[in-house]
Amino acid sequence: MNQNAQLDAIARDSIYGLGCNAAMIRYSWSIARRYLPAGRLLEMGPAEGVMTPLIAKDYAELHLLEGSEVYCQGLRQAFPKAQVHHSMFEDFKPAQPFNAIVLGHVLEHVTDPVGVLSLVRQWLAPGGRIFAAVPNARSVHRQAAVIMGLLPQEDAMSELDHRHGHQRVFNPESFRACFTQSKLAIEVFGGYWLKPVSNAQIDRDWTPEMLDSFMRLGERYPDIAAEIYVVASLA
Repeated sequence: MNQNAQLDAIARDSIYGLGCNAAMIRYSWSIARRYLPAGRLLEMGPAEGVMTPLIAKDYAELHLLEGSEVYCQGLRQAFPKAQVHHSMFEDFKPAQPFNAIVLGHVLEHVTDPVGVLSLVRQWLAPGGRIFAAVPNARSVHRQAAVIMGLLPQEDAMSELDHRHGHQRVFNPESFRACFTQSKLAIEVFGGYWLKPVSNAQIDRDWTPEMLDSFMRLGERYPDIAAEIYVVASLA
């Protein structure tokens, strides 16, 4: 199966934007908007477009770069004012640089995250910023899974990781290393969502208020939060 077909297969079976995951994506944008400058924004790998309507409220000039034609069809219908680019990242050649670039849960999917960030560096305008977020291998719930024998090690791929099409699970050090190797300057490192149990348990038992409070708690303890992020600029 070629890469485009793989992306479309994942898109047809996606559960990424459901339940507490959708709340996580919305919270991620609440952090990103603190740091990103105004102007042209590129969202890479928007998938179903869970974060996209939030971005569209803040950015009039919005570009969406997506490798799955299945997702692109939905994005064109949902966001007619956005420019949707159906392209693999490696083949994309923007006409102009971007002031802000968002990679929400992208780098864990790609074969060469350093290579992708090196490309993104070329697309960034002077004074621009990148916001990237990924799942954290050192999350409390993954540490607990290792103790319970559900995972052999913190960065092991779970069944859900495989279903999402992940190729790796970063820890804080390996995530930051991708940016330094790409010659990008890390301005901010942080985390969100202190997650003690699985998504299924949260969706079944937690109230929205509980979920929001644990999203916020993760900002206090980034190294063990479920999600980690970097804000980067040109070095």
